[in-house]
Amino acid sequence: MAKKRPGVVDGRRVAIVDGLRTPFAKSGTVFKDVSTLGLAQAVVNELLIRAGLDGGLIDRVVYGSVVQDVSSPNIAREIVLSTTIPDNTDAYSVTRACATSTQSFVEGANAILLGEADIVVTGGADSLSKPPVMFSDEFVDVMMKAQSARDPMSRVKALAGLRPKDLAPRPPAIADRSTGASMGDAAEKMARMNGIPREEQDAYAFRSHQKAVEAWEKGVYSGEVMTFPVPPKYTTVVEKDNIPRADSTYEKLSTLKPVFDKRYGTVTAGNASPLTDGAAALLLMEEKTADRLGFVPKAFLRSYGFAAVDPNWQLLIGPALATPIALDRAGLNLDDIDVIDIHEAFSAQMLSVIQAFASDDFAQKHLDRKKAIGQIPDEKLNLYGGSISLGHPFGATGARQLLTMANELSRRDSGTALITQCAAGGLGAAVVLER
Repeated sequence: MAKKRPGVVDGRRVAIVDGLRTPFAKSGTVFKDVSTLGLAQAVVNELLIRAGLDGGLIDRVVYGSVVQDVSSPNIAREIVLSTTIPDNTDAYSVTRACATSTQSFVEGANAILLGEADIVVTGGADSLSKPPVMFSDEFVDVMMKAQSARDPMSRVKALAGLRPKDLAPRPPAIADRSTGASMGDAAEKMARMNGIPREEQDAYAFRSHQKAVEAWEKGVYSGEVMTFPVPPKYTTVVEKDNIPRADSTYEKLSTLKPVFDKRYGTVTAGNASPLTDGAAALLLMEEKTADRLGFVPKAFLRSYGFAAVDPNWQLLIGPALATPIALDRAGLNLDDIDVIDIHEAFSAQMLSVIQAFASDDFAQKHLDRKKAIGQIPDEKLNLYGGSISLGHPFGATGARQLLTMANELSRRDSGTALITQCAAGGLGAAVVLER
């Protein structure tokens, strides 16, 4: 009986043949007037143009966002209807918080492995400049009554029930619904639980900015980041991420005040990922289809894994639980992995995850293993910066990581890569790529 090969189902294998992302911009800056859908449409259109692929060959689009626009909740379908992809192309949307575009990638990959599709576009986007703003229940009730009124006088009567306090909007909050805690609160808790001092958090953030700046200077991102003319006038053209700080220093970071626990906290705007606008997309093909169409795969999917924890414990520890699942399915140990990219939600979260990877005690208590997953060598980790320095459009981060790591394996023409994220709700995601 033939030995089952990881990443291959009935002779079918999933390749990342191309990918693209917009520049990532701090929310409220250059993309403040561009919607999530606008960012997504632009990156998918540009990806297809660069790839030289006839949109009619695409079997499915799987895309996602976290902060969803109520006017276009199925963003994948809206992408199809506004690009060169034919209207009769299947499309659906997913959301898994900060692992949303990893979920869309896995969904697309599984469609290929099951023979449902040969070519799939996946990815994700978010605009934190344009989040949906909610209103009070009282305001909504009055508006619904006014909407259903049968005559003008009934409508006026319904609206007369409004009070000034009912008109106050409810600003969006980046918090976990089950715990009521923000992501920053969760990072503070992890810093205390795991003994992660402020100095180490700032040092990590400083190094992230150094790596991102160096990567841009070396041209690492030039091929995977599109030039974005900003609508409606298109006179402003964005070519690079505007978050990496060449002038960042450890000394500057150490002077910033804590944001979430203002008295005793260690999490600051400098050692956390910023609110970001951006989009990313990947082009997946079945291996034989790629060969037939003349596409050279950058990397292949070998395995993936998802995990979940009680969000009242360590909300952002997910990568430490999802990674061993993905490694076991790949038939690999951490030492076998050549490059590792972990989503940097906060320095405190990153350092807690790195600590958990190397802890026998963590493995025994939480992974049912005798030994730790392993120590992550610095020279393998987040080679070109991460979410702290590049930015974090929630829905786009996983695709951004997958694209950069696929390109890295292509440059090396060999090797394996681990890509992993924490996500709200106590979720974790991990993917192993190979070349």
